[in-house]
Amino acid sequence: MTLAHPSQAPLQNGLIITADDFGLHPSVNEAVERAYREGVLNAASLMVGAPAAADAVARAHRLPGLRVGLHIVLADGPAVLPHSEIPDLVDAQGRFGSAMVRDGCRFFFLPHVRRQLAAEIRAQFEAFAATGLPLDHVNAHKHFHLHPTVLSLILRIGREFDLRAIRLPLEMGTPLFLRPWLALLRRRLRTAGIAHNDYVVGIADSGRMDEAALLAALTRLPAGVVEIYLHPGVESGSRVAPSMSGYRHADELAALLSPRVRAALDKVAPRRGGFADVLIPT
Repeated sequence: MTLAHPSQAPLQNGLIITADDFGLHPSVNEAVERAYREGVLNAASLMVGAPAAADAVARAHRLPGLRVGLHIVLADGPAVLPHSEIPDLVDAQGRFGSAMVRDGCRFFFLPHVRRQLAAEIRAQFEAFAATGLPLDHVNAHKHFHLHPTVLSLILRIGREFDLRAIRLPLEMGTPLFLRPWLALLRRRLRTAGIAHNDYVVGIADSGRMDEAALLAALTRLPAGVVEIYLHPGVESGSRVAPSMSGYRHADELAALLSPRVRAALDKVAPRRGGFADVLIPT
């Protein structure tokens, strides 16, 4: 079954092509702008606390058709609040670590950590609202919104900021151990009346979504609303971020600019846009 929104009939087809990590680096921002103006990009997910966030926001205001969402960072990235306000979440430089299993346990079991987590999530929503950009969607860096505590806080806080759509990171061939978490996420989104995609493409080939990978994905799109997300950049790998040494950002930008990709999209997915265009009734 395809879920669009409680107030409208389900959509049978639809495609959203999103760039994650908008604001992470100037080369990412330049790639997002080029991929939207010259290529097939529909949306971008903004890291509001990232070093190049202000540049990303300025570009987004020049691109009113680009749908922009909030990419909540709770792992491997900078926080919005200072260390003094969330000392149990970040290091002295104000960065989240990459020990997501450990941090997930702390989110669940420690009330004082949850309070800091709620404060940071609220600060990120507030920072996005301050940009003046419409909120197209919300997702979390490294899909941390699969964590039930993180999701609860996003749903509760997000309602104050017109949260209407969240990424469901369900990819064909998802490992069995993740499927119960994904089923729980989907059930909770339905209960909350939050729109979501049916499937996502980009997890298995994260950082490697070049032209060949994207064309191959388009030949086997599942029925329903699908989000394909990429990490485009003018530069690649560790030049963008130390943790992305193996990412081929420039190849992903080339895929988004490819005439072959555009031609394939026009055949298999004529209905494209952001979450607001494909899922959410006006």
